[in-house]
Amino acid sequence: MNALILLIIACLTGVSTQKPNIVILFVDDAGYTDFGFTGAQDFRTPRIDKLASEGVVCTNGYVTASVCSPSRAGLMTGRYQQRFGHEANLRGKDVGLPLDELTIADYLKPLGYTSCLIGKWHLGGTEEMHPLERGFDEFHGFLLGSRTYWSKKNPDKVTQQSLLNGRTVIPEKEDRYLTDWITEQANDFIHKQQDNPFFLFVSFNAVHTPMEAPNQLIAQFPEIKNKKRQKLAAMTLSLDNAVGSILDNLKELNLDENTIIFFLNDNGGATINASDNGPLRGMKGSKWEGGIRVPYVVKWMNHLTPSEYEHPVSTLDIASTVIAVAGGDKQEKLDGINLMPFLDGTNLEKPHEALYWRRGPAGAVRYGDWKLIRVDDQPPLLFNLEQDLGETTNLAPHYPQQVNHILSLYDEWEEGLTEPLWISEKIWRDRQVAKHKMDVIGRDAERKIP
Repeated sequence: MNALILLIIACLTGVSTQKPNIVILFVDDAGYTDFGFTGAQDFRTPRIDKLASEGVVCTNGYVTASVCSPSRAGLMTGRYQQRFGHEANLRGKDVGLPLDELTIADYLKPLGYTSCLIGKWHLGGTEEMHPLERGFDEFHGFLLGSRTYWSKKNPDKVTQQSLLNGRTVIPEKEDRYLTDWITEQANDFIHKQQDNPFFLFVSFNAVHTPMEAPNQLIAQFPEIKNKKRQKLAAMTLSLDNAVGSILDNLKELNLDENTIIFFLNDNGGATINASDNGPLRGMKGSKWEGGIRVPYVVKWMNHLTPSEYEHPVSTLDIASTVIAVAGGDKQEKLDGINLMPFLDGTNLEKPHEALYWRRGPAGAVRYGDWKLIRVDDQPPLLFNLEQDLGETTNLAPHYPQQVNHILSLYDEWEEGLTEPLWISEKIWRDRQVAKHKMDVIGRDAERKIP
């Protein structure tokens, strides 16, 4: 009887009773202002900009780490990755997301969802850590953190960079551009699953190095004289075309009104790909805003009004959000929250009292408008982001009580963490210290410390 009533209500109101589809469009190493909606002047991203104009743009959107693998671990589990030792980028072939951690796909499976990950995995290359063992029903992509966009030089050698359909290596083709292939796989999955609720994680490797783009796209940016940035513009345009193709596919299949779309980047712009973080200090790998603040858009037609949302949110929140809208129970062990009541205006409070970061010797806290950076035994740095987005003026000497309070929050958070399961080489730990010195000023100086 209840099902019949729901069906009648749906017919009368035009509202779908099917669980919403969930699509995450995850970009790799893009600069904060390398999209039109975030301020780009020399790049063209019309389809991504249109998506942003139709959704909620979270202007204080954060990832959980400023490098690829731990950032993915935090998003995929909805938990601070330091809680389970996944603190650094992968080191060695047998490490990855611990097997006792659940992924978004794990949570959605009993709720009736079919899940697919396409593109870059970077959460472990062993058989036990394969996406098909981590809740996903389909996988089309590669296991490592990067690979060429064109065919591999040794296509017959099976590695973690090989393209896979499930566990089967597929032939490399000279004329195949990886961003296009990822798009084709995404659209194929959507077509197959159009009648059932699905979770699609499109994990682009664009615009991560190597800098490779189709010549016809490079030729569209003759005004950009920096050759590396010219290639980045072309790679970004290819990404924009891919996003547009997926969005068009959803609309053509009448799925767009019942699909929640997240668009975001995995960390700040990289030091080696000519990306632009605009007014944000720092780049990939750092706890400055340029390392951890990212473009972040949430679109759900008929549920969210196009707008800007200013309070800090995190990729931690995606898992809790999609579990809630899919009809699942609240998972108390998750660190994120369901964003929907905040983004739709139902809840006017701030989603988080504080957000935390740590990788090796460097940590940080966002507490209201305050941002504290802590590096080993060095004196802490304190900034007011509302007044000083570029983190140019260290206020720690002037606000010792605020410093002590935020440090106490950080210490309390650290008590719930575990020792890293693996650590970065000494050179990377040393660079973590070097990156966060106040006298490292300007992009040229930042790029010298990858």
